Amino acid sequence: MARINLRPWREERNERLHKRFIGNIVGAALLGGLVVLGISYYYDVQMDRQNVRNNYLKGEIVKLDQKIREIQELRAKRERLLERLNAIQQLQGNRPVIVRNFDELVRVLPDGMHYDSLVRRDETITINGVAEQNNDVSELMRRLDNSIWFKEPDLRQVDKNEDVKNFNMQVGMTRPDAEEAK
Repeated sequence: MARINLRPWREERNERLHKRFIGNIVGAALLGGLVVLGISYYYDVQMDRQNVRNNYLKGEIVKLDQKIREIQELRAKRERLLERLNAIQQLQGNRPVIVRNFDELVRVLPDGMHYDSLVRRDETITINGVAEQNNDVSELMRRLDNSIWFKEPDLRQVDKNEDVKNFNMQVGMTRPDAEEAK
């Protein structure tokens, strides 16, 4: 005998397929939701790590800015100290030169003359003096010109006063090399 199935097998099959389809959709939705949550969590973790790195870098930048300011302050302080040191060295270096210039003024002074006043302003000495003859003034100018410590003298004025000549001249100072000065 032939078997006849009177049950609605097509409806059962469609219902089974429908349940499987719904299960697959729910499973895919759950899997999709889990994937989205996982990706979101991963990006949140990565952003938190990057924020920690950024905060660390900002802190280090602040420290470096402070160190840069300290270095700039130290450089400025160093420059001020170097300027002071140079000024002191110039003053100490000029002391022997001034003494040497006055010593040279005495050496070039011819007999029969004397200085009334010597005024130094910057690199120029103004000399007021008394001479017995005009030739003595000329001799003083030649000697000053030949000296390595002075530039060419400039005679400003010669006045005859009784038997003596009053004169006024200016002469520039130089600094010879150490070998020339010996």
